[in-house]
Amino acid sequence: MLTLADIFEALTHTRPHAPQIISEAAIDSRQVIPASMFVALVGENVDGHQFIGEAFRRGAQVALVERDLSTVFPTVNLMTETLPAELPQLDQPFCLLVPDSLKALQEIARFWRKKLNIRVIGITGSVGKSTTKELVAEVLSQRYRTLKNVGNFNNEIGLPLTILRLSKNHQRAVLEMGFFVPGEIRFLCEIAQPSVGVVTNIGAVHAERAGSLEAIARGKAELIESLPKNGTAILNYDDPYIRPMAEKTQARVLFYGLDRNAHIWADDIEGLGLQGIRFRLHYHHEILHIRVPLIGRHSVHTVLRAAAVGLAEELSWDQIIHGLQQGHAQLRLAAVTAPNGALILDDTYNASPDSVLAALNLLDELPGNKCAVLGEMLELGPYENQGHEMVGVRVAQVAQRLVAVGEKAKIIAASARNAGLSGKAITWVANVPEAIKTLNGTLHSGDVVLVKGSHGLHMEHIVNALEAEE
Repeated sequence: MLTLADIFEALTHTRPHAPQIISEAAIDSRQVIPASMFVALVGENVDGHQFIGEAFRRGAQVALVERDLSTVFPTVNLMTETLPAELPQLDQPFCLLVPDSLKALQEIARFWRKKLNIRVIGITGSVGKSTTKELVAEVLSQRYRTLKNVGNFNNEIGLPLTILRLSKNHQRAVLEMGFFVPGEIRFLCEIAQPSVGVVTNIGAVHAERAGSLEAIARGKAELIESLPKNGTAILNYDDPYIRPMAEKTQARVLFYGLDRNAHIWADDIEGLGLQGIRFRLHYHHEILHIRVPLIGRHSVHTVLRAAAVGLAEELSWDQIIHGLQQGHAQLRLAAVTAPNGALILDDTYNASPDSVLAALNLLDELPGNKCAVLGEMLELGPYENQGHEMVGVRVAQVAQRLVAVGEKAKIIAASARNAGLSGKAITWVANVPEAIKTLNGTLHSGDVVLVKGSHGLHMEHIVNALEAEE
């Protein structure tokens, strides 16, 4: 486990006698556990320095701070970049004064990662990162002691926090890597040092910030460019933005997809609704018939990614298939039956054109009278009109009713109408409360309702209202 001596060595290149174990790191005092390190970050609305006392009361051993609080708490001052000759009683909580708390956290994580004999699997892409991370971890856990990052700990803060949870007993780490600006994934790779890199797909998520699909692809490719010669790049052969990434890496390339030119590919795909999917998997001369509990035909790509990682990490097919069939990786979409008998598909975590189309494809697999409750998709930048229009066309092919939520969702409504959905079946509302009023009392047994939209709309309130409706 990480110790105080490791922290001092990471920040000062000097190693004192400080064998106290640090259990993990936290940036939220409410999540502090005994013997942990609290990192006081200064945010736009909250200053972590205000919660150091609470962190110590909850059991934190040390706090990284960038403000001198020595009049309140015992403090080791590293602002001079040297280790003081005399240290306070290190068996008592103390502050570690550094120039920048976040950079200190990252430097400690970088140091700790280098000390560990572990292989890291990095995962990035526009859609499907989290589910892929979960399934990859399930597969690798069949043979290796595996750690994954929790929730959305996939950025310059969350990834170092995850690395500091690693111990010398772990053998694999599965780390999701998010992308907002150029250079971000390369920086995360400098800390994590991945041996395997997986790219799911390239879509218009965050295009408002990134600028274009080409720019997003360049950002995601930083993972592949960072792999070592003895590493493996696992790339989506079906995505025209990802396939050329093979030329940007010195690592071995393993393509996956629905095209038989991929190294690992699938056909005869059958959606089983809420019971999962089944298909044939091809790898070299091997053909495997697989059924997994993941929902939706689009989940085939997720399965292929996880299987490819298993192959890259030398698992047997028995181990891979057992991991694929565990059924713990269905993160985002949940199906619940409301008291009135309607089936509610809750996919409210977030939305992009690709993920909404995938959800609509699942809706198409299910029997019943289908209603799509779709919120606007944010941060699409120049792809805003195109993305909403594509969704509208698919709605007209799949659903008998549409409730569009938010200003930009007007485009979905207009596109669905132009594609043949009756105007009487389309309702546009400005916000979530209006959507709840519109749906109230209109759903019955046999109805299937998909609820999906960008996280900022809080579409989950619609699901909560529908679940409570008698």
